[in-house]
Amino acid sequence: MSNNVSNASAQSNASDTNDGLLQEAANTEPMSAATSSESAANNPDVEVPDIEVLDLDIDALLDIADDVAITWVRKQSDLDEVIDALATCGRVALDTEFIKRDTYYPRLALVQLNTGDHVYLLDAPQLQLAELWEALRKVDVAIWHACGEDLGIFYLLSGCPPLTNIFDTQIALSYLTGQLQMGYQQALADQLDMHIDKEHSQSDWLQRPLTDEQEQYAIDDVRYLPALYLSIEYALKAQGLYDYVWADCQLYASDLYDTQHVEDEAMYLTMADYRYNSQQMAILKGVATWREELARATNQPRTFVIKKQAVREIVTEKPNSMRELAHKTTMHRSMLRLYGEELLKVIRDAKSLPPTEHPDCLVPPYRSKNKVLSKAVQQAIDEHAREIGIPASVLMRKKWLGQLYEVVALDEDVSELPQGLKGWRNDWVIKTLIPVIKKHKTELQQGMGIRVQ
Repeated sequence: MSNNVSNASAQSNASDTNDGLLQEAANTEPMSAATSSESAANNPDVEVPDIEVLDLDIDALLDIADDVAITWVRKQSDLDEVIDALATCGRVALDTEFIKRDTYYPRLALVQLNTGDHVYLLDAPQLQLAELWEALRKVDVAIWHACGEDLGIFYLLSGCPPLTNIFDTQIALSYLTGQLQMGYQQALADQLDMHIDKEHSQSDWLQRPLTDEQEQYAIDDVRYLPALYLSIEYALKAQGLYDYVWADCQLYASDLYDTQHVEDEAMYLTMADYRYNSQQMAILKGVATWREELARATNQPRTFVIKKQAVREIVTEKPNSMRELAHKTTMHRSMLRLYGEELLKVIRDAKSLPPTEHPDCLVPPYRSKNKVLSKAVQQAIDEHAREIGIPASVLMRKKWLGQLYEVVALDEDVSELPQGLKGWRNDWVIKTLIPVIKKHKTELQQGMGIRVQ
């Protein structure tokens, strides 16, 4: 079903205007991040986007968005039009709707694509989408907002390698605002003064037909993304930050791929605690692996099998009987009846392992009342953040800093650095931040409970 809200002539004119705007942006050669940042600040010859021109461009895209053609794709043969459009659009804005409340595998209900002059609503349960996934891999720029769950589904269903064309407007806005998880509704309001309804995000997206409100919600999720992208792109390039953002978006896409492809036997690490001894780590590994396999086999969420709290209670209490399992943990009684004996065997097997077969314990995080190291590190982070013009919270994540401390404290090779510190941050980390940390290495090791020789 097609719901074209303008006549053919208006659509053609909108398409020409939109193609020109997007092509102009596509033809802009991005400078290297460090060079462009310095040039924008110090070189009067650097071309910085004119605000009035930017406003006109964004207004044009918003006008196009208001009159964009809307097409439902319900038949496999109709997907060819979408594939052809993706082959020529250069950039596509996209989103998905899915249900995963009561299943292990998310059920994809809808894929929304905005190719610039056309919004396609793909009725996912009725379609084979292998060609779509492949076509999306080849698009120059795939524009999302907060793409974490969407990309998880993409990787699950497509079998594709990590995407390298992702632009996440939420990540980009963190560079401009310091707000790490700005919602789409707020992003549109702040950046474009556009206001949309988000109250249908948790509705039943598998029902057919969708309500008018659901359909409008789905359309709005991608309708204004091209204009939002253009606004953000101009701001980033004016400040010399576009390449930083692009690199972080690809890093995020790669991290999501790795998360989606964690082996069952490594799943326990997502729940591990540095306070667990080696036997507790063995129990955790056994229980987490068992939970993962059962959740997948029965197609139910992991938390339906055992919630994380109950897993922690099993690890610390080490129950030996059904009675102890019932009284010392919060495991749901129905699951206890179905799988209690099976779970007890997993626990017993883990406890009977010789210490040589226990998993390694986690290295404790750095904790110290002496703030000399923390202050020195934060000062180095703040100085570099100011130098390149980004928020300190974007420059260095807490997780990365903890991993960096571990590398320095254990005298590991810099090849063990997290991926986030191997990209554009690497030179600064190697030349500036690691030397700062090494000056306080004794304090670091003591704060991590590592014996200093």
